[in-house]
Amino acid sequence: MATTRSLVKTSAAIEGATGIALITDPSFVVRALVGVGLSRGGIAVGRLAGIGLLSLGLACWPIGHEATPQATRALFTYNSLAALYLGYLRVGEGFLGYLLWPACGLHALLAVLLARPAHDHETVGQA
Repeated sequence: MATTRSLVKTSAAIEGATGIALITDPSFVVRALVGVGLSRGGIAVGRLAGIGLLSLGLACWPIGHEATPQATRALFTYNSLAALYLGYLRVGEGFLGYLLWPACGLHALLAVLLARPAHDHETVGQA
């Protein structure tokens, strides 16, 4: 089984790479994810979202031998909410991008794998 550090590192790397992709070409990422194009305003907001994801990835990147509790909780929360929202976009809104289900599944998997470490870190701080 993967360690919390490797899970956090993997999730942080995915978010950082997605952030770079959004900064570089938000229209491509959005078309692949939800199957629609972007307006000029959408491109600007997509790049801003990319900056946020790159920042999240950098802030959560483990430096020592263990991931911090804050990084673990942040990535658990992000992956949980991202999986729910991506699933809603497909089921509730009918978007059909070819990466929508894979992205939803990846975020759901990471959320499940990070759930216990995020909870364990939380309960350790309460003891």
